[in-house]
Parts: sequence; structure tokens; C-alpha cells
Amino acid sequence: MILVVDVGNTNIVVGAMTGTDLIGGWRMSSQPPRTSDEYGVLMLEFLEQNNIKVSDIDDIIMSSVVPDIMYSLINSFKKYFNITPIIVGPGLKTEIDIRTENPKEVGADRIVNVVAGYKLHGGPAIVIDFGTATTYDVVTEDGKFIAGITSPGIRICADALWERAAQLPKFEIKKPENILDARNTITSMQAGLVYGYIGEVEYIVKKVKEELGREDLKVIATGGLGKIIQEGTEVIDIYDPLLTMKGLSIIYDKNKK
Repeated sequence: MILVVDVGNTNIVVGAMTGTDLIGGWRMSSQPPRTSDEYGVLMLEFLEQNNIKVSDIDDIIMSSVVPDIMYSLINSFKKYFNITPIIVGPGLKTEIDIRTENPKEVGADRIVNVVAGYKLHGGPAIVIDFGTATTYDVVTEDGKFIAGITSPGIRICADALWERAAQLPKFEIKKPENILDARNTITSMQAGLVYGYIGEVEYIVKKVKEELGREDLKVIATGGLGKIIQEGTEVIDIYDPLLTMKGLSIIYDKNKK
């Protein structure tokens, strides 16, 4: 059993995996930063809740887009698990050929998602991650990562409404059943945010298919708020909330073998 750890701008997502099967998973906020002891104690508590012993963990692999917390997090694994984690980055085998102008600029989380999408579902594909930012990453039939589109995440858009318009209240991010249900302030904001975001997703997918000349392009989505979008559109073929964890496990297997 291995631990897979995805460090994002909002959350640290941790999973205990056997192959691509999730044995137990949990998340904690990545802000504010914690000490190595705080991370270590939290990890041990999570394991205990899932009836997993430290001795059950054979190895750890991590991807991160938050460099500032990596020192404490890596040291927590060294101290509490006696394991130096594998970090996704240059030098690891992924079998994905990154063809962007500067491959080193591509976030580790995006590489992990593309690996999982391509390995599990094939290409050509566009892998959409509904995270702090929403990312659209395009992989060809022969495993080339050729383009990555980035837009503000749905929660960032909601935050902008709350922060920039003093009289608008905070609201739950959910899709009204019909857009014409927007008959009060809350449903008005929900309809504009969610239906507007669905429109963004559909248009970007349409343009990628058009410019690639592949109407058979698979559309694979992940990320916590992706389910809301997936339920409101037919352009998403596959929604897999565990895609990043599966990608980390796949990369681990490729490198250990």
C-alpha cells in the first residue's frame, strides 16, 4: 500500500492506494502552512480512522503546486513514516511527451491528471480539472501533451462576486434546475455562475475539438466541483473524482518497476 499526496492551492488530498484502488482518503487545508509535527499528527489520525497502520505504508509519492509547504510536509513523512517521498517532477517516467514551449512550467498536478486520463481512457483526450483554477489539458492519440488552457476556478468566480459586490451575499454553489428559476438574489447568482461556467466548458471543448480536428476527442473531468458541471452538460464523457490519485499511483508503478 502506498500513500499518494496531491498538494493543491486550497487542499492537500491524501489517499492510501493499492494499485488504482482507494483504501482510504482524506483532505486537509493547505493554508495556512503547518509544522512537520502538525502534518505528521494529522496523517496518523487519518490513518487510524481508516484502520491503517504506519507499517502498512510501503512508500509515498507526491505532486505539489505549493512549494512553500513542501519542506515541512516532506519532513513529516521522514519523521513519522521513516519514508522519503517521491516527488513528481523532471526525471520521473510518465510516458507522456510534453510538447509545450517550456515543459518545466507545466504543473505537476496537470501531468498527473494527463497520465491518468491517457493511461485509463486513451487519447486523444482533454482532461479538465475543476480545482482552484480550472485546467484543460490536451493529450494526443500517441501521448503528446500539446496544450494547456487555464481559467479561474468556479469558486474563484464566486469569491469575486462576494468580494466585489458589497450587497451580494455568500451562497451555495449549485445549479438551479432551470435557468429561469433565478427569481431572487441567491438563485440569480447561482444561475449566472453555474450556467455561465457550463457555457465556458462547452465552448472551450468545442474549440479544442474544432482546432484539433477530432470530434471523437474524449472529455475527462475531475475535481471537487466538477460533478456540478458534469451533471449540467453532455460534453463531459467521464467524471472521475479520483483521477489525480490514480495518476500518482500509475506514475509510482512506472518508476518502481
